[in-house]
Amino acid sequence: MTPIDRRALIAGAGFAAAMASDVFAQSTPRPKARAGRGAPREPDASARHRIRFAVIGLDHSHIYGMTDALIRGGGTLVAMLAADPAQVAPFRRRYGDVKVARSEAEILDDPTIQLVASASIPDLRAPLGIRVMRAGKDFLADKPGITGLKQLAAVRDAVRETRRKFAILYSERFEVRAAVRAGELVKAGAIGQVLQTINLAPHRLNAPSRPDWFWDTARYGGILTDIGSHQADQFLFYTGSTEARVVASQAGNMAMPDRPQFEDFGDMMLSGNGGTGYVRVDWHTPDGLPTWGDGRLFIIGTEGSIELRKYIDVAGRPGGNHLFLTDRKGVQYMDCSKVPLPFGPQFVSDVVERTDVAQDQAQALLAAELVLTAQKNALRPGRV
Repeated sequence: MTPIDRRALIAGAGFAAAMASDVFAQSTPRPKARAGRGAPREPDASARHRIRFAVIGLDHSHIYGMTDALIRGGGTLVAMLAADPAQVAPFRRRYGDVKVARSEAEILDDPTIQLVASASIPDLRAPLGIRVMRAGKDFLADKPGITGLKQLAAVRDAVRETRRKFAILYSERFEVRAAVRAGELVKAGAIGQVLQTINLAPHRLNAPSRPDWFWDTARYGGILTDIGSHQADQFLFYTGSTEARVVASQAGNMAMPDRPQFEDFGDMMLSGNGGTGYVRVDWHTPDGLPTWGDGRLFIIGTEGSIELRKYIDVAGRPGGNHLFLTDRKGVQYMDCSKVPLPFGPQFVSDVVERTDVAQDQAQALLAAELVLTAQKNALRPGRV
């Protein structure tokens, strides 16, 4: 942790910045391995347990980051099932000669498999998760794990009935090292009591690479349901809110007349019993930015503030995971690129020990409820 040079801070004050993530690029459904890195070869040193898991659904490249996290946590990948046969070869190139199941039932009926992970088309995730839980296994979904309020009610019923886990990997918190460090600072009281979070989350559209379902709001749930789910999770986590409501929301198509059914912009105001939150999401990252999005998080407290440049610092610092802490003593910069990612080991331990250290079940589903409610009640902004 080093003090910021005041002149450098002033010179860079006009720049917007975010940072490069360790998680796979979110701007394309194609698998993207991290440059110079293969799949984890063994669990992290902090992994205390071992489990066997399977993957069903490779429709979004987030499945690669999810699988890596589970391997780091002590998971052994034993089977896979993909809707599109073309998805099999890239996955096996990364993870080895993984068994390709002949059917979903082959995985669900295998008593040695404890967990199923999925990045299937979003509207298929909740029904799959319910089947997985009813088969006696835990479930880890890519975000959004749920695309409708009826699905949410069914998931909550299944969680109560089966006592299995329906987890959602909100990677912008769990798999971003600066976000992990921010959580540690908040917990330590570095900025006093958190009053508000502000999340700005533009994404690059990269239209030619997108599958047909990407443009169908019925399939991905709408922009607040999809991208906004990350931000609702962060609002709840950093404010410590266990109850929350949507104050106002907007979602619609502002600048894409060739895709009239698509939503390219959304925002929402949130209020919880631990603080307030504002979220803005869009698909307008400029092509000139050398990463998929200019994601930023601001956490405002009674004694200071934290600003994250998650994926890139456009002012010039290399890589991602930049954190700025302002408190009563001054301003400090932290390079968080070496901060450990605890989600994988914690989640595998939760599966074995039936705890909720990695993710609180009620909070995960409350985040889903917030964005589904915001999406349902969103006003339509005017088109540019």
